Parts: sequence; structure tokens; C-alpha cells
Amino acid sequence: MACSRFEYVKSFEQDDSILPNVWIVIRIDGKKFHKFSKTHDFEKPNDENALNVMNAAAMSVMQEFRDVVLAYGQSDEYSFVFRKETTAFKRRSSKLLTYVTSLFSSSYVMQWPRWKNQPLAYAPCFDGRVVLYPSDENLRDYLSWRQADVHVNNLYNTAFWKLVLEKGLTNQEAEGRLRGTFSADKNELLFQEFGINYNTLPAMYRKGTILLRKRVVDRKGRQAVVPLHEDLISSQFWKQHTEILGKYVPGNYESKETLPRLVELQLTAAEEEQPQELAEIS
Repeated sequence: MACSRFEYVKSFEQDDSILPNVWIVIRIDGKKFHKFSKTHDFEKPNDENALNVMNAAAMSVMQEFRDVVLAYGQSDEYSFVFRKETTAFKRRSSKLLTYVTSLFSSSYVMQWPRWKNQPLAYAPCFDGRVVLYPSDENLRDYLSWRQADVHVNNLYNTAFWKLVLEKGLTNQEAEGRLRGTFSADKNELLFQEFGINYNTLPAMYRKGTILLRKRVVDRKGRQAVVPLHEDLISSQFWKQHTEILGKYVPGNYESKETLPRLVELQLTAAEEEQPQELAEIS
């Protein structure tokens, strides 16, 4: 940058460097997604494909930032956990926040046609925030809080939309029916009136999506960001995935059935890029 007499204006910029040795969490949230989901006819109470647009966009962020050791998403939000030692963008808060938020937003638009047949009526918008957690316990409690939020909201929404869509109640009547009820009451309602055992519903709806970088056993150990739908509140999760809090060496991932489409698309894209990279080198 050329020096000039106007260069003094740089002194007005604030130093927003993040403290060292803390977990950096960037959480993005959809702006007015109630309207967005209604406009684009999202299936109620959960739209699997819409959730996978979010998951695919979050994977793009993790592919760009190797220092993101875990991402967790539910509904219209995603949290990205940067390792304590990251030096990305010299740990400048504004740089990290704007890069992650803009990359997620643009990736959401790019991923949309892969999962949804209806074209976008307008561009989605996401806001973001940076939160710092000094200890491993603080980080685990934060992620537990977000997963507990999934359970509370999804149980309510499942009962609410069953009453509206299958019982014919108005929104106001369904709200009145559920007002003052506890989790046990909603579980009983779903089972008695709709024959639904809530615990058998897809885990992605009940627990959200955890993204981790793993070595895919089915693909000769190739690394990929994989989706998990597990109970991260339990200590067992952290014992199984020690790379999150400990030395960062991706563990192995072996799908019980076929590889999730999210992983297949990711590996296929990587395989297509490799010959092109080799051609450019030669």
C-alpha cells in the first residue's frame, strides 16, 4: 500500500485480536428463517433436505478452515469450534467472523440446488457472533446447551405440527393444547394420539448434526468431514472422539450401511479435483 498523507486514518481501526489459548466459537444464525422456510415450503416439523443444505454449507467452511475441529448444527444455526492454538487471520475476530459467515452464506446458495428442487426465491441471510471459552468444560457445556435446545424445540415442534397437520387444530389451538406441558406430556401425546415413539424418530432431528474430520475406512482412509448424530452431552462421546480436545489426529469413520450422501459428494468432488491439480503441476 502506497504511503500518503491520508494513511493516518488507519489509526482509527480497532485492534480486535482474540486472547490466546481460548476456544473460539463462531455461531451463525439464519435471519428471518421462519419466513424463508414458509416461502420455500419446508416440510414440517423437519425438512431433511433443508437441514442437509445447512450441513453441506458447514462442511464447506470446515474444508476451508482446517483449524475448525468440530461444527455443530441444528435448525437454522451452526457453531464452528476453532482449536485454541489457531493463528488463522492472526486471530482477528472481525476477520474470522466475516469470513466464516460470508463463506457459509455463499455455500448455502451453491448447495441449495443439490438438495432442493424449488429454486431460491431470494437470497438467505445469516448473522454471526464470536464467543470465547477458556476451558474444555466451558466448551462442552456450550455444546451441551445447544444440543439440549434441539431436544426441547424439536419435541415441541413435532407435537405442535402433528396437532395442526393431522388433527386439524389451528396454530393458536395447538399452542393452547401444549401450553404448560412437560417433555413427558408431549411424549405421551405423540404416542397415545399418533402412535409415535419420539425416541425412534431420525437422530438428526432429535440431536442435531455434529461434523468431525475423519479418515473414511471405506475409502482407503481418505479424510473427509463426516456427519454424526450422537449424544455429545455424554462423557462417552468425548472419550470416543479424543481428537477434539486432545492432540488433533482425525480418527477413523466406518459407516454402518452406505456412506451418507454428504460424504459421497465430498469425496467425489475431491477425486475429480485431483487429476486437474496434477495436470496443472505437469
